[in-house]
Parts: sequence; C-alpha cells; structure tokens
Amino acid sequence: MNKTPAEAAELARALVSAVGGLLGVEVVLCPPFVSGHVVGEIVKGTRIGLGAQNLHWEKSGAFTGEVSAPMLAGWCAHVIVGHSERRQYFGETDQTVNKKAKAALAHKLTPIICVGETLSEYEAGETSEVVTRQVWQAYADLNRDEAERTLIAYEPVWAIGTGKAATGVGANAVIGLNIRGIIADLFGSATADGLRVLYGGSVTPANIVEFMAQPDIDGGLVGGASLKAPDFEAIVKAAAQAKA
Repeated sequence: MNKTPAEAAELARALVSAVGGLLGVEVVLCPPFVSGHVVGEIVKGTRIGLGAQNLHWEKSGAFTGEVSAPMLAGWCAHVIVGHSERRQYFGETDQTVNKKAKAALAHKLTPIICVGETLSEYEAGETSEVVTRQVWQAYADLNRDEAERTLIAYEPVWAIGTGKAATGVGANAVIGLNIRGIIADLFGSATADGLRVLYGGSVTPANIVEFMAQPDIDGGLVGGASLKAPDFEAIVKAAAQAKA
C-alpha cells in the first residue's frame, strides 16, 4: 500500500526508462488497484508487464471493496495470490488461496502463489511442514495444464520487511524439497522442473545475486526495494546477468 497514482506513474516512467527494454528477464509491476490503469498505460509497448496485488474468487456480487478476476483480466496479466500480509492481516487461508488461484486461472490470469512460514514456525522447525501444506492445498484440484500456468513465490514471513533475508542456500533447499518436490508429487517432475519459483523477503541489490545463483530460484518477488527506481533497476539488471 504505497504510492498515489501520480507517484506510481513517476516510478513507472523511471522503471520504463531503466529496464523497459531489457532482455533476458521478465519484469512485472503490481501496483495498488487505483494505480493500475495509469501504470498500465505507461508500460504499454515495453517489456514490463502489469499485475495486481490481490483478487476475490467470485466473479461479482455483494463483496464491497473487492476486485474480481473479470475486472482484472482486461488490463493485467498477473495477480499475486495469498501474500503473507493478506494471510496475516486479512484472514487469508490456504483454502481461499486455492479459490483465488482457480479464479485467476479461469480468466487467463497468471497467479503468483505465495507460500512461507512465520517466525514462530521457523523457530519451531516447522518450515517444511508449513510450506508443504500450503503448496499442497494451494494446488488442490488443479490439473497439470493449470499448474504450469502458475508461479510460486517463497516468502519466509520472518524475512519480510525485517532486513533478515534468508540465505540463498536455505531458501533454495526449501524450494527444492517443499515446493518443487510437492509439485512433482502432484503433477510430475517435468512440471516441477519447469515451474518458475521466486524468492521474496528483503530482496536487495546486495543479495539478489546470491539468490539468483541458486539452481531452484528463478527470480524475486521484490517489496520495499521496488519503491526506489535505482534499487529496483539494480536488482533487475543483476537478475538478468545472473541468468544470462
């Protein structure tokens, strides 16, 4: 929940100038709903895509304040589903994440499905159990074709906004075992290998290379650093170079 529409437009223009034509990496901006159209107009015709931060699972109805997949489908291609802040502050559950992912897929949107453990779960050694459960339930009743149209973001909650990023090796281990491993159990190894998995949690220009060097990490879900054009530019360019 950052940036007025005017501020979002200014940031988007700066990012278009910096990375709008960059090859070798996919960049998607997910502004608040009120800034979606203005940012969409600025990134149109560039290599930067547009996404949303959330959606409701119903097509329409008496859900004041919510936004549905049909409303998003006309102007963006991606949508974040089950972000840790949605789970923590707004009652998002594994079941609602599943319903939202299905709604996104039904309207040709690419859901970026977020999973990750809290600090208490991490300290209790429950990372594997929690992430496995979240992945399993998020993909319940999806078929292989639908699963292959998703992205997953592993965002350890204890590392979001705290400056305490996970290590590259630690994040890679969770992704390999508890994300790709579960996807392989559900849909086969080819789907698991082809799935793009992002790391999210205090991603900065200083640590992005460490994450991108890991074999099971394909990109970043960038939070605070995305609000500063020079920082986000540095992250994008480092990611592109690392995966070249």
